Amino acid sequence: MNSPLHTRWWYRYKLYHLPFWFVYHYLWWTLTIGSVWAVANNLFFTPYSIKFLFYVIFQALCVYFNLYYLIPRYLAKGRYWWYAGLLLLTMLVTAILIVPGYYVSAWLSGRDFQELYGIPPSHYSYFFQINTFPSTVASTTLGMSLKLAGNWIRSRKREQALEKEKLETELKFLKSQINPHFLFNTINSIFVLIHKNPSMASDALAKFSDLLRHQLYECNDAQIPLQQELDFLANFISLEQLRHDTHVETTITIPTDPTGSLLIAPFILLPFVENAFKHVSQDKEKSNHIRININLAEDTLYLSTSNSTSSRLLNRSSLPPSSGIGLKNVQRRLELIYPDIYKLDLQQEATDFKVSLSILLKQEKQFQKLAV
Repeated sequence: MNSPLHTRWWYRYKLYHLPFWFVYHYLWWTLTIGSVWAVANNLFFTPYSIKFLFYVIFQALCVYFNLYYLIPRYLAKGRYWWYAGLLLLTMLVTAILIVPGYYVSAWLSGRDFQELYGIPPSHYSYFFQINTFPSTVASTTLGMSLKLAGNWIRSRKREQALEKEKLETELKFLKSQINPHFLFNTINSIFVLIHKNPSMASDALAKFSDLLRHQLYECNDAQIPLQQELDFLANFISLEQLRHDTHVETTITIPTDPTGSLLIAPFILLPFVENAFKHVSQDKEKSNHIRININLAEDTLYLSTSNSTSSRLLNRSSLPPSSGIGLKNVQRRLELIYPDIYKLDLQQEATDFKVSLSILLKQEKQFQKLAV
């Protein structure tokens, strides 16, 4: 629906600035003489209104000349001395141009100048020093302050928008971290099971379908129900176990959310679980293990993972498991989504890599209040 023509003009040409400057000078005059009603009487029923218009018009021109010409052309380009000199010159000229308003007011009203202002008309510099120049400096300073404050607010909004966009990008990237090797290996494992154990293959295929559905459709919100994420992890672990069941001992503990109201950022736990399976040792001469334990204490979620590592891999010049992109990515997400309410500890021991994570989760009602 299109707004009325007068409304569009009101904002397009910044006409709403006019009442602002009127109110500003009205308050300045009030502070000078100490009475709101006296200012109203002087403004509407005496010749002083002409002088008032001189203040409003010329100081507004000074402020906008500074904001839209001097600042972009000189200050923003680092020409500080030029800017300071031209700004001072602009304020001096403005203050000088306002002084004639006193004389015009007396002339149009037919009143004696000294009778109106209590000062002989020859004392031109008095009005400049006491009234017009200090007032011009104050209005210019106010205009710059409001402009800088507005710029800061807009800058903060842009930063927040960029931060939000970055989070969304990181989430999409993290979703893609269920790497193609896992998908291909899972499909191959299911293909083999079809001939060996059709019932198990059918079950694995159903879990694989649920996993993909969650990844593609159910995790597009900033926070999702915790139970959905736990079910996703259970399916992910079951499919990973298809490839490791013969030579890796796995101990898995995944609870259910008793309240059904806890929320969690999607895929915030996955990199730790995936890391355990990805970097578990494959040594035939010793036992290999993966231990994943998740539990809840009121609104706090605790995750601990431990996987055996190969001493041969640690002695190489290649990067250790803890330096993977996935873990660095999720650490960054934890800092952004759960500032000050999470604890993460990564430990690389001689034969084990351990992760300990705790997060204070929000309940659905709390998150809805924050969203509003």
